[in-house]
Amino acid sequence: MGSISLTLCTGLLACTAGLAPAAALAADGQGVTVTPASPPAGSVVALRASGCSGTTGTAVSTAFVADARLGGTGGDLTGQAQVRSTAGAGTYTVQVSCGGSAVTGSVTVVPQTSSQSFRQDVPGVVPASPFAPVHAGGGGTAPLASVDARSAGPDTAQAVTGLLLAAFAVVAVGLLSARRRQGAR
Repeated sequence: MGSISLTLCTGLLACTAGLAPAAALAADGQGVTVTPASPPAGSVVALRASGCSGTTGTAVSTAFVADARLGGTGGDLTGQAQVRSTAGAGTYTVQVSCGGSAVTGSVTVVPQTSSQSFRQDVPGVVPASPFAPVHAGGGGTAPLASVDARSAGPDTAQAVTGLLLAAFAVVAVGLLSARRRQGAR
């Protein structure tokens, strides 16, 4: 009987510990977390927005190269953004619009040193990909498509070949007509 109560208490403790971060997050309310919190100019950061009612959102900041698209479920949206390489050192506001609501946070940009690269991948975050396919063209047919055949017309070799074939056809029809006339007599 003692081992059953010990098992139940351990299970209850494990469930409570698992829910504690969610409860702390709910107590905090809504917000945007940027990882790393102090990135150098030109680097890639991971974004997490908590307290969103939708499954998609857009993060906007003057520190970013472009608006970042976020996605997720359960009120937590994640995504990536690249900090402008020309962003000056300082704190920038990050605002996420999602499901008719908005949550805010901040990012502190630090000057970039010469040993840092402009593109740093954030571990555990999948790089952004297009939401719709890009119309890329015809691959190997691109050189053929660059010349409009309707406006170019035939070149000299093609014109001579066409005239020779037409002359041959006229001669062949004339000979066949003459032969038929001789055979009909």
